[in-house]
Amino acid sequence: MLTQIPILSLLIWLPLIGGFLVLFGPGDKLLVWSQRISLLVSSVILLLTGVLLYLYNGNSGQMELIEFSSWIPSLNINYSLGVDGIAVPLIALTGFINLLVVIGAIGSIKFRRAQYFSAALIMTGLMNGVFAAQDAILFYIFWEAMLIPMFLMIGVWGGPNRIYATIKFFLFTFFGSIFMLVALIYMGQEIGSFAINDLQKMPLSMTAQTWVFVAFVAAFAVKIPMVPVHTWLPDAHVEAPTGGSVILAAIMLKMGGYGFLRFALPMTPDAASEYAWILVLFSLVAIAYIGFVALAQEDMKKLIAYSSIAHMGFVTLGIFIIFSLTASQASSMALQGAMVQMISHGLISGALFFSIGVLYDRVHSRKISDYGGVINSMPVFGALLMLFVLANAGLPGTSGFIGEFFVILSSFQADWRIAAIAATTLILGAAYSLWLYKRVVFGKPLNETIERLEDINLREKFVLISLAILILALGLYPQPLIEIMQPSIEQLLETSQSKIVEAVE
Repeated sequence: MLTQIPILSLLIWLPLIGGFLVLFGPGDKLLVWSQRISLLVSSVILLLTGVLLYLYNGNSGQMELIEFSSWIPSLNINYSLGVDGIAVPLIALTGFINLLVVIGAIGSIKFRRAQYFSAALIMTGLMNGVFAAQDAILFYIFWEAMLIPMFLMIGVWGGPNRIYATIKFFLFTFFGSIFMLVALIYMGQEIGSFAINDLQKMPLSMTAQTWVFVAFVAAFAVKIPMVPVHTWLPDAHVEAPTGGSVILAAIMLKMGGYGFLRFALPMTPDAASEYAWILVLFSLVAIAYIGFVALAQEDMKKLIAYSSIAHMGFVTLGIFIIFSLTASQASSMALQGAMVQMISHGLISGALFFSIGVLYDRVHSRKISDYGGVINSMPVFGALLMLFVLANAGLPGTSGFIGEFFVILSSFQADWRIAAIAATTLILGAAYSLWLYKRVVFGKPLNETIERLEDINLREKFVLISLAILILALGLYPQPLIEIMQPSIEQLLETSQSKIVEAVE
């Protein structure tokens, strides 16, 4: 019975419809209406995500739960959906984060709340569409459409410089995506199909692969973001409301890594192999240099934003180090590390931005120098924040350790110098994370405002404890996640394994 449910379409269209429904409640009770509808829709989305995990088999590594309808027959563009072990964990993360964002917004958003809930739900549906789309044009439509609610979320509910941040965010991400669209149109016209599966099998000359690969890098590197196209992220995070920062860090950045795995590696393996060293180099710059940049920050949000760039460097390092490895087991471990890092970073960065939002709602400042002694008035919050900063530093037993350890271990088999540079994140991550915690939480309260802070309420406890449980669960027992994605990772490696071996030899 469950197998007949169009689960992927529901995960896309239910939040989209729900997002518009919250805007049309009774005028005098619009706030109550919007909150109830948003909570109901978000809870159903999470329930459907559980159904998706139940229905997904994953043993073959192939696409499952396929949905197909002809959309634009004249151009052979179709409404085609499907998921594999790479997409399923990201969809599950999206459903979980969406519910927490809606719950977190109930007390923190003070104006135009219905519109805020609407933007969050619509963005969730579009992000699910990105992960489930199996037609390149459909993928591109979802990819670009999700910029609109995020643009509004930052531009309407953001900080004083929100207009500058939104325009910079939009221009960076939109400009990079244009090149991807050109590449997809070229490939689709050449082969007569826009099905992603067909494009992955399409033979391309080295010259064509190079240009297509450059187009993919332009789109996905901006989204991650990689150095040197990362400058939009700190501005967007600083100005975004708490929910916007959480969605941006936990989900949207992962789309860059997903794009590399879904498009760049299987479609342009020769070009990816040829130029992988450049992306490995930029990944190492992000891991090492950006860690020092994070140390210099005085704004809590900006520090975590730079931390995100450094940690996402492990994702691209894990993806592209496989072209320097001869053993399939090491290549598999590298991609496992990249995937685990994406999920882990989504949980940890989401928890840290939620925590900063808790403090901002009480003190209305993000400057580290305005805090001190928070532990005296908020002991429960202080304990949870300690877990999150230690996870951000890669403490064993938390999810932050697993992905980074896998990537470092596989990198060591390629070149010990690469592994040594990557391992600096264990030192730098501990430095900026613990320094942030020391200055904000320990010491004597700086003023009466800090002394009189109220500890986290039931709503905030639910959000932060939920994240804490998953961070610990993934850190202590990552095997269920690895089992879901492993067959698809092996399938991805088989698609380009001969090219990888040739490149190494």
